[in-house]
Amino acid sequence: MKRYCWLFLMLIGLSACSSLPPELETTSTQPISDYQQWINTDPNKVVDVRLGGVIAKVTNLKDKTRIEIVNLPISSAGKPSLEQDPEGRFVAYVDGFLDPMAYKNGRLITVAGKSAAPEQGKVGDYSYTFPVLNATGQRLWTIEKTTYIENNDLWMGGCFRSSIFCQGYGPSRARVIQQVK
Repeated sequence: MKRYCWLFLMLIGLSACSSLPPELETTSTQPISDYQQWINTDPNKVVDVRLGGVIAKVTNLKDKTRIEIVNLPISSAGKPSLEQDPEGRFVAYVDGFLDPMAYKNGRLITVAGKSAAPEQGKVGDYSYTFPVLNATGQRLWTIEKTTYIENNDLWMGGCFRSSIFCQGYGPSRARVIQQVK
């Protein structure tokens, strides 16, 4: 009986970790979440889209905000992947004002909404066609860094690695893991 309780608790815990935030839900059960698939879709057809990436530029207009995003693949929970290369850029329009200090360049974001007609623009001096979506929801993400220190000292066979007496003895190596939260 205990085994089933633990299994049940683990399943609940795992499902909580990978659930999609409510602000990223769309009217479609299967929105397009692949950048290449989206740009290959007929631009005259309105589809539900959920994409994420890094904010490159934010411009507040009279009644909406234009966000230029460098696309990164997203997980099933909507989190942009830090291990993947960017695939291109797109523009998301959000109704109302978004504070440029919160939505600043370099922040990770995921947006969900409906596709719209592409627009012409520039990235530097390069002419670029931006796929566009009208966002119905967006989520800013943070990057949490965790550092693991591995002490490979030979002193006392490494028995007291967590002891204050071992600090500074032998070679050490640190590993930094970045997670999107």
